[in-house]
This record gives sequence, structure tokens and C-alpha cells, in this order.
Amino acid sequence: QVQLVESGGGLAQPGESLELSCTASGNILDIAAMGWHRQAPGKRRERVAGITSGGSTVYSDLAKGRFTISGDNDKHTVRLQLNDLKPDDTAVYYCQAVRVVTMDGASDDELWGQGTLVTVSA
Repeated sequence: QVQLVESGGGLAQPGESLELSCTASGNILDIAAMGWHRQAPGKRRERVAGITSGGSTVYSDLAKGRFTISGDNDKHTVRLQLNDLKPDDTAVYYCQAVRVVTMDGASDDELWGQGTLVTVSA
């Protein structure tokens, strides 16, 4: 069974930075892509950024210029660098893994982590 575990959330003041990390553990053969979504209180979950196993990245408009996604295929890890944080960035950030294949041939179209809370407040 593959699990995603996020870390790095916390409290930041406006303008500060945080780095989120997510590691997929289990008998993993391949992960096609990983990414981050977020859900603010009372709002729908929204995509933040994604990265493929080949290194291609995609960012939503909210992330462009401030957030940077990076990945390590060997470690099945994805990171999200959050810079110049704003109060509107307050949300639970969820890690997503897409098309996960395990050594025994099982696969999942997508898996989600439990989320890590980012709070931006003065």
C-alpha cells in the first residue's frame, strides 16, 4: 500500500517562506506525476502545481512567480517552495500522486496525502 506523507506546514508571517515536502512510501515502481493542491476554509480544493516524472512542471496562476515545485523520482518526493506568502495562501495543502504503480503490478490513478496546514498571519 502506497502512502503519501506531507510535512513542512506551519505558521508564517506575510512575506515569509515555507517549504512543503511530500514523500510517497511503499513498494513503488513508478509514479507518473506528483503535485500539490490546496483547500482554504470554506472554499473548493484547487490545484497549485504539478511535476511529471520527466521533470515537466505546471503552475496555476495563483502559484506563478511565488511558488516552485521540484521532485526527486528516486526518493518519490515532491517539494513546494512557497515564497512571499500572503494571508490568502492560508489553506490545507494536499499532496497528490498520479498513476502510481507498485512492484506487484497494482496501480492507482491517484493518491492523496492527509494534508498539511499553512497559516499566513501577522
